[in-house]
Amino acid sequence: MQEKIIIFDFGSQYTQLIARRVRELNVFCEIWPFSKAFVAGEGIKGVILSGSPFSVRDKNAPEIALGKLIGKVPVLGICFGAQYIADRLGGDVAQSSKREYGRARLKHISSKHPLFRNIKTGSQVWMSHADTISALPDAASLIASSDSIKIAAFEIKNKNGHAVYGIQFHPEVTHSEEGMRLLGNFVHGCCNCNDSWNPDSFVQSTVAGLKKKINHDHVVMGISGGVDSTVAAELLHQAIGNKLHCIFVDNGLLRKNEFREVLQDYKKLGLQVKGINAADEFYGNLKGVYEPESKRKIIGKTFIDVFEREAKRLQKDLGEKQAVRWLGQGTIYPDVIESVSVNGPSVTIKSHHNVGGLPDKLSLRVVEPLRMLFKDEVRRVGHAMNIEGGFLNRHPFPGPGLGIRILGDITKEKVKTLQEADAIFINGLKEDNLYDEVWQAGTILTPLQSVGVMGDERTYENVVALRAVASSDGMTADWCRLPYSFLAKISTRIINQVKGINRVVYDISTKPPATIEWE
Repeated sequence: MQEKIIIFDFGSQYTQLIARRVRELNVFCEIWPFSKAFVAGEGIKGVILSGSPFSVRDKNAPEIALGKLIGKVPVLGICFGAQYIADRLGGDVAQSSKREYGRARLKHISSKHPLFRNIKTGSQVWMSHADTISALPDAASLIASSDSIKIAAFEIKNKNGHAVYGIQFHPEVTHSEEGMRLLGNFVHGCCNCNDSWNPDSFVQSTVAGLKKKINHDHVVMGISGGVDSTVAAELLHQAIGNKLHCIFVDNGLLRKNEFREVLQDYKKLGLQVKGINAADEFYGNLKGVYEPESKRKIIGKTFIDVFEREAKRLQKDLGEKQAVRWLGQGTIYPDVIESVSVNGPSVTIKSHHNVGGLPDKLSLRVVEPLRMLFKDEVRRVGHAMNIEGGFLNRHPFPGPGLGIRILGDITKEKVKTLQEADAIFINGLKEDNLYDEVWQAGTILTPLQSVGVMGDERTYENVVALRAVASSDGMTADWCRLPYSFLAKISTRIINQVKGINRVVYDISTKPPATIEWE
């Protein structure tokens, strides 16, 4: 049985980061909403209680059954989690009389304590809270202070050895200098987890599980050329071979030459892929549509129609004796996490793919090999399977494609214009060795026209915007500080080589408050 740490999420902005840090220690963990019932066993070695935007003093503060945790496994409360433990077990939490946000230094700690083993006095940590623990429960003992607060960490021992720890700072952020060491002390030392969860072990266990789960059935899967669908398809291929049938749909909204190039690359992987050119069908359905959400829905619906036709055709070709019973998906963990509300119980996982609705229509069951992985973990798994870097390092690309990078209605002519401009930008990033420094880049065709001068003639043509961001998972993003010389070169190339464009601008917005895409 796989060992794991459970993180109960109270709505903290850092919850996913805690999970990523634990996994970096080669220990598997899952994020559960605080409302999910806890039952000891099933390989659970410890529990972490996250921070929260709530105060424990709020009437509507989230509640968890502490009695079902304490004594069953080691527990670590972080920020709100620590305050919650202290408050509910008889201590006192009050509004802080001074600012407790930012860097602080640990004091009065023992480097021999299990949680603080090999952590030095004076180590920098990161505080972020408006409340403070003013009094500890009777059973608790103080194990660390900081230069700003008396109670920075505490421990509650119990007879069976499964202690409860509370810390007021955030070890998961990089500002906490020895945060990873503290988390390692908890998961390895206090919880006795081994460090066997890694890409190679994931591939082995997942392929074995897929073989058992799918057995002799066939799987149909829509793929995009992106890292998620490619790695998911390769895992399925290793498990069931040619019983995996991949479909790659050209919706007419791909990047320049992408349909042909991706099909060629998939052949190198040995995947069984059928390419479907449905561009005219998408263009026809999108004609005259301006509103962004309407475009998304039409693109999704058209994809479903095309995929449904091809899936039924596949089943007909295979015959009744060989059943297509599964739909492969490239869903990853952030999609799953975001679908679960921290404000109450939720058991419905929303669709995070272009084929929502197909399982019901085609009586297919969904198989998602990557649903427990973060994006960076997907890439590491891909490396473990020796998938080419062209797939693994490819920038994320939105499901609706260029359809949401053309502001306003979509025409074949606009798509061609944007493809040409976008190709100059992306190829330029690769030529100047900037592509791998950018998490996602793209070009946006705006409905704006501006006055320009070319030669002795006045022009009135389109404006395009270049967008390049740095991120780890797309949930937050900062704009990339690309060299001015590079931007000047790309602007000149686009204006000189792409008919209909006479102005190029660069988007310097962060997410939030902006989003990565414009629609």
